[in-house]
Order: sequence, then structure tokens, then C-alpha cells
Amino acid sequence: MTDVSPSRSGRLTPGQRERFDRLRRTRSLAELADVTAADGEHAAYLAAKREWRALQERRLTPTATSGVPGTTVAVGDREFHVHGITHADTEAERSFLREHVAEFLDAGASVYCEQGIRRMYFDDFDRACEMDDYRWAMQRCRDLDIDSHLADLPGNFEGLLEDVDSLTSELQDAVFTLVEDGNGVYGATLERALGDLASDFLTSHEGLATGDDYESFKLTKRAAADPSRLVHLQYYYRTTFLPQPLEREWLRRHDPELELLTHARNERMADYGVSHTSPGDTVHLLVGAAHQPGIEYYLDRFDAGERTLDGFELTE
Repeated sequence: MTDVSPSRSGRLTPGQRERFDRLRRTRSLAELADVTAADGEHAAYLAAKREWRALQERRLTPTATSGVPGTTVAVGDREFHVHGITHADTEAERSFLREHVAEFLDAGASVYCEQGIRRMYFDDFDRACEMDDYRWAMQRCRDLDIDSHLADLPGNFEGLLEDVDSLTSELQDAVFTLVEDGNGVYGATLERALGDLASDFLTSHEGLATGDDYESFKLTKRAAADPSRLVHLQYYYRTTFLPQPLEREWLRRHDPELELLTHARNERMADYGVSHTSPGDTVHLLVGAAHQPGIEYYLDRFDAGERTLDGFELTE
């Protein structure tokens, strides 16, 4: 398997490379304000998002693969393949994933799924295991006594597992659908312009940190119908999200519960994957595409010796 967005570092000038590395090392919004010389942390975050995306688009390119696209991260002599999917419960994605996950298992690899995905696609695959990321996040919300946005939603906890990632309003969905459906009538150029305009009006502060905009809506819808397009959805998130400490601090300031239910789970899934595997293992993690960059980030921290499993416990 190859990285769906391999680095083309040679396309960055020395100055751009230095700038990219400095942004990648930044660990707080306060530090980011110094790095960007912006007027405050809010402005720094917005400026850094624009600069990061431009640099990432220059250094990465989406590359199709014959199997399930994803990125590979080594943790010592363990090899983790992180596959970002739509988990939209379409027949196209189900058939595609079941074929290739069966191949992973037949080859002796370990497979771990974001909680909810196993039940959606692999309920009869005994060796495709489910992580505890949603349950962990909900427990953390209770432990911190955070006022919950989910308390009044219909259904029990199990019924929320497949839906909690999608907190987009009905109005936003309706507008984005209208813009996307008009592509064939008005053309791609106008579609992009209208999509950007709709995103500007409808994307919240929280949505900036979760990639909740028109571009992700469109790419998710297309990848759900045609899994060969997953590479483009994964590329979008890899170029959109700043390093995890920055996205998490921004989101935690605006909605601490949503931070636990989104980016914090990336850390949990990386920990879970490392804790359940052994040296020399080949591991495939099946997760929502928005989680892929964050899980990569924390796996890299393990490989660099900057993260350990101290204090890790399974959630009951």
C-alpha cells in the first residue's frame, strides 16, 4: 500500500519548507499568533489555515491505489495503515470495503474499526474488531460534567454511534445539496463559487475545526457513491486540518463536547491501535476520513517516542 498523498517536498522552496516545519511544530494558538504575526489568536488560526492549505497542496498530491486508499505510519516495526472512509452506509462503499478487508484479514493483518463502522459493514467478520472511541468520548463528557448537545436527541447511545459525527444543520445540508445538484445546470465554476459562498455563511467556528463545509459535503457524497473517489476526500482533510493540538484547542474553546466527540477520539483510536497490537504487526484502521490526519499525527508521536500508553484503560 502507498500513501494516497505522497510528499513532493522538492516542490517547496527552502523558505516554504522552513515555514511548513515551523507550523507543524506549533503546539498552541498563543504560539501560532507569534508564528503568523497575526493580530490575536483568532486571526492567527484563520491565517494559518490558509497558509497551511497552500503549503500542503504544494507538497502533496492525491494518488489513486488499487485497494482501499490510506496512509501508512510506522511505529517502530509495526506498520499502521489508516484508511479514511465516508461510513455513509452505501452499498457501493460496503461492497468495496468488505472485499478488501477480507484480503487484509486473509493476509494475517489486524483490522480495527472506528466504533459503529464494524456494525455497519463488518458485523459478520469475526476478526474485524471495534474500538471504544465513542464510548470513551461519552464517558469523558460525563466525567467532565459537560452540558450535552446530545441529551435531547432521540434514541439511545447505541443509536447515536453512527450519527454523532454529522452535526451539520438541516439548513446547511439543504443548501449544500442544492448547490451540488446544480452543478450539471450551471457548471463547475459557478458551483465552486456558490459552494464557497454557502460555506462562508453557514460554516460555524466549530465547523472550521471539523471540516464541516461545502467541499467536504460534496466530496463525501461522491466518495460514498464511488469509493475510488475516497482519495480526494482524504486529500481534502489532510490539506485542511492544522496539526492536532491547534485544531483541538480552537474547538475546545468553542465547544468542548464536540472536541471530545471529534478530534479527541483521534488520540484515543491511535492509543487503542497501539495498545492492541504487537511488534511486527501489520494493522489496518478503518475510520471516518476526517479522523485520518489526527490519527496519523498521534501515531507519529508514538514513533518519535513523544507518546506512551501510560494510563491507558479500556472503557467499560
